[in-house]
Amino acid sequence: MRLKDKIALVFGAGQSPGPTPAVGNGRATSILYAREGAKVMAVDRNLESARDTVRMIEDEGGEAAAVEADVTIEAEVKAAVRACVDKWGRIDILHNNVGISVEGGDAEITEIESEAFDRIVAVNLRSMVYACKHALPVMREQKSGVIVSISSMAAREEYPWVAYKATKSAMIALTEQLAIQNAEYGIRANVILPGLMDTPMAVDRRAEAWDRPREDVARERDAKIPLRGKMGTAWDVAYAALFLASDEANFITGTALPVDGGRGCRVG
Repeated sequence: MRLKDKIALVFGAGQSPGPTPAVGNGRATSILYAREGAKVMAVDRNLESARDTVRMIEDEGGEAAAVEADVTIEAEVKAAVRACVDKWGRIDILHNNVGISVEGGDAEITEIESEAFDRIVAVNLRSMVYACKHALPVMREQKSGVIVSISSMAAREEYPWVAYKATKSAMIALTEQLAIQNAEYGIRANVILPGLMDTPMAVDRRAEAWDRPREDVARERDAKIPLRGKMGTAWDVAYAALFLASDEANFITGTALPVDGGRGCRVG
């Protein structure tokens, strides 16, 4: 019960649909937070998907609620923050999990369309700004709080498409700024950098975009991982988030934590 009596606000708590039973990062983290004692406000633009996450939590005896919000619309993000405070009186953990790439039209820099670039920036980066903008006053008043955001190893590795890499890199810099500017309030901010993961967003969306069998896409990604030759799962990301959100990490702030099976260690 590492998060006993904590309140967690999770943006992107549903998950992308897919033909496989693989769980997404937001859903796995929401479930794990609840297993460890937190009450979870599950936020997603797909309300039914958020409610599915809530049902999974409640089936295990946890407590959660769902709220619908499009993270690119500031008023809806603000309303989600308010819904959490109105229900439970505080926010101990803000978890920023939303992100898109190929499904948003990402491309090489010479091919990217303005509309696609703007949309990916809005979803991946501006959403984080909105969430922090409206949650931080609550945390500052409490003199405590944790912000955990999900970037990507694409920020540090060679990556073919421009908008995802740019936004996920910016999330690291923003996290460092959040950490130093809010330390005096007892607020910590850290960011996780998942590598190649077996999630609906990462694998199913690519299989659809490339019109290829999911199994082929997964096999190619598995072959790139040094540790056990298999991609990670959403639970690997969730356990990293749990550690950073817990008091066990109470002297850790401003860090970027790779969760990539060692792939980032390869040089040359």
